[in-house]
Amino acid sequence: MAREQLAVLNALDVAKTQWYHFTTIVIAGMGFFTDAYDLFCISLVTKLLGRIYYTKPGAPKPGTLPPNVAAAVNGVALCGTLAGQLFFGWLGDKLGRKKVYGITLILMIICSLASGLSFGSTANGTMATLCFFRFWLGFGIGGDYPLSATIMSEYANKKTRGRFIAAVFAMQGFGILAGGFVALIVSAAFDHKFKTPTYHDNPVASLAPQADYIWRIILMFGAIPAALTFYWRMKMPETARYTALVAKNAKLAAADMSKVLNLELEVEEEKVQRIAQKPSNSFGLFSKEFAKRHGLHLLGTTSTWFLLDIAFYSQNLFQKDIFSAINWIPPATTMNAIHEVFQISKAQTLIALCSTVPGYWFTVLFIDYLGRFFIQMMGFFFMTVFMFAIAIPYHHWTLKPNRIGFVVMYSLTFFFANFGPNATTFVVPAEIFPARLRSTCHGISAAAGKAGAIIGAFGFLYAAQNTDPKKTDAGYPPGIGVKWSLVVLGIINFIGMAFTLLVPESKGKSLEELSGENADDNDEEMQSASARTPPV
Repeated sequence: MAREQLAVLNALDVAKTQWYHFTTIVIAGMGFFTDAYDLFCISLVTKLLGRIYYTKPGAPKPGTLPPNVAAAVNGVALCGTLAGQLFFGWLGDKLGRKKVYGITLILMIICSLASGLSFGSTANGTMATLCFFRFWLGFGIGGDYPLSATIMSEYANKKTRGRFIAAVFAMQGFGILAGGFVALIVSAAFDHKFKTPTYHDNPVASLAPQADYIWRIILMFGAIPAALTFYWRMKMPETARYTALVAKNAKLAAADMSKVLNLELEVEEEKVQRIAQKPSNSFGLFSKEFAKRHGLHLLGTTSTWFLLDIAFYSQNLFQKDIFSAINWIPPATTMNAIHEVFQISKAQTLIALCSTVPGYWFTVLFIDYLGRFFIQMMGFFFMTVFMFAIAIPYHHWTLKPNRIGFVVMYSLTFFFANFGPNATTFVVPAEIFPARLRSTCHGISAAAGKAGAIIGAFGFLYAAQNTDPKKTDAGYPPGIGVKWSLVVLGIINFIGMAFTLLVPESKGKSLEELSGENADDNDEEMQSASARTPPV
């Protein structure tokens, strides 16, 4: 097909890997480091919150968060993230990526600190304050998804674009790992300083008054990496694709990228205006033309992210409950409050170190060789296999001689989630939509994912409860049990394979070639047909 490409965009497409690529990865990636830390660190301290605020005098077991409070504390940040993805995704296309980028970071810094300063005259009052600040923390985090992905996509060259976007997302693994390390260090320090007996030996003394500082320190630490990158975010120039194709300012696009690429670029005012007037650059998100060209693509990116996050977040937020079920974490009565935080953190850190982080970086290494479609299909397939392999003989894995095998199988599901759809669902929406709608469509796709995460986080609290009413956690009705919950997650992963067929392969193509923004008028019909054809 005959195509008209701006020189400044072609220069970005063919540029060799340079220093600015790595600085962009670090600047955008540190946002994702903070996002993951803030979203997942709450699961390390929920048991502690239950002990501090909901332990009843004389009770045989330590207190736990009531079902409605646990659902709110675990899920409210996800609700905020969903709202932020939609709002800041739209705003990023209206005002520009750079202008909105700083707002999200400020919100994350303020709300991370405020979460640790939550207060209240009652237990529920403190939890309500915590939920308020975590909602707005999630709102800021939500904006980071479409903006970071779009900025990295629009700065990258077409040969290694997938690797660069995946590397930004892979910082999430280090954020999860950092959460575990911070919780380990803080809890170990407090455990060493304040020696307390187990709950079984002395229920009252097992909870040191200073334990209330632990969860606050862990939550507030998330502000540090965000603050460290604020200056560099503000110094980044706007992406050339937004400046030229959306703002239609050829002079500024050429000037900004001349500094970034260290070469002279021609100002192409006439070509910018000519491209802007093409029919392929005029339709809106809710138009018939968008539905014809990109409707199936948007369905593919939203559905696969939605299905993936049901499985991913239900595992990640509540893996401490699964470890307890197989006795990898000792019973709560055999530990004091601080030591319980240490044990939960140790288990989650091991999983992150052995499977979560390696999975992300396998994607970074292979995405531009194997392609997005293959990695996503492969990931969903192996997640399905390992889920069923854990679920069907579930009793076998709970027996003491088989616990290590269980942890290995469970780790493999995380490995193939991250060397699979957890990374590719983030990468693809940043590549296949037009520049004027790219941030919005990525935000919609990511918000669908967070809707799945909310279902996973809230639903798993209830679904994984024991079928025997006498064995459920306090305040919870009977569920279908961990075994059948894992079976359901396996089925969801299988459905994800089917919807992956709607996602196009974007490896090695320019963003304008994928979106059709630089197609000549006589190429419109071919572009529309290509957009409707799923990969085989």
